[in-house]
Amino acid sequence: MTHAPQLRIPATYMRGGTSKGVFFRLDDLPESARVPGQARDALLMRVIGSPDPYGKHTDGMGGATSSTSKCVILSKSSVPGHDVDYLYGQVAIDTAFVDWSGNCGNLSAAVGPFAIANGLVDPARVPRDGICTVRIWQANIGKTIVAHVPVTAGEVQETGDFELDGVPFPAAEIVLEFVDPADEGEDGGAMFPTGNLVDALEVPGVGTLQATLINAGIPTVFVNAADIGYAGTELQPAINEDPAALARFEAIRAHGALRMGLIERIEDAGRRQHTPKVAFVSPAAGYAASSGRAIGTGDIDLNVRALSMGKLHHAMMGTAAVAIGTAAAIPGTLVNAAAGGGERTSVRFGHPSGTLRVGAEAALVDGQWRVAKAIMSRSARVLMEGAVRVPPAS
Repeated sequence: MTHAPQLRIPATYMRGGTSKGVFFRLDDLPESARVPGQARDALLMRVIGSPDPYGKHTDGMGGATSSTSKCVILSKSSVPGHDVDYLYGQVAIDTAFVDWSGNCGNLSAAVGPFAIANGLVDPARVPRDGICTVRIWQANIGKTIVAHVPVTAGEVQETGDFELDGVPFPAAEIVLEFVDPADEGEDGGAMFPTGNLVDALEVPGVGTLQATLINAGIPTVFVNAADIGYAGTELQPAINEDPAALARFEAIRAHGALRMGLIERIEDAGRRQHTPKVAFVSPAAGYAASSGRAIGTGDIDLNVRALSMGKLHHAMMGTAAVAIGTAAAIPGTLVNAAAGGGERTSVRFGHPSGTLRVGAEAALVDGQWRVAKAIMSRSARVLMEGAVRVPPAS
């Protein structure tokens, strides 16, 4: 019996915000994986180590959490006025599935640095010292992201003193602008797909909940923490170690997806795990973050907890932060009400790992809410570069 050698594929392992992922140049992938389809999905699942019935990703690059089972494919942009096309795949952990339905806001922070370092940005536009502006076409959702990447001595600056809660070490700050973040994806509609700032969402087995259903950054279902029996200051163990709670949140997410028009049947929610997100909000209240740091009531405008891929996130997804900032800027949403109501252009919210500030400016235009952009800061750095090895497809 002959044994084929493993494939060797150039790749970079990067942290972006509070996530990690394997980054590829499109042209470096095997030819069969350069186009969407089964071959690409199978390759990325094998890179990450999914599906893994043990839930550990022992035989791959994944970390067996929603924050660490991610792949990114980049290429020179096919869209005028942009530098790089960015395609994101969220790899399921214990099932054979790659979700392409949304963006990763955290890994968006690593796209600009990778693009500069790998020649996807015109070298003439990269300053020797200063800020390089990288225009990114987010291909999953058809949106523009502008990354402001610090450059020192002609190379991406990765070290610095910017601190991001959820990341243990400081790094260089990267400012991200999510341009026109509403109306996301091929299923998109209005920013508020039901036409309401707050809906009565009927969830069998849970009840009828007030909910803000918004398409901004990523489709998100916001509910009040108190309505589902929480204070809003919970950390991961309180949710993730409670199977009944996780089932309730998945029911809320699924019925929210149906109400938003993202799925046609409730059973389709299981095949669209990445979107929508479900989050619960509450007025500002102090708590001890997962690091042990005390977060005071005066440090934040509100508390938000969000679930990703069926589990409470250890910090906050970047795209969900865009949804939070956008909803907070619009009077009448549950997020705005939890923050104290009124008009605002930025909000600082508490999450399990600490706090995060996100800015957004909303305007009512012809009876529809519009947000030109949402802004937040992240950091990114290369963890390892070289090549990944994967067995050839059987």
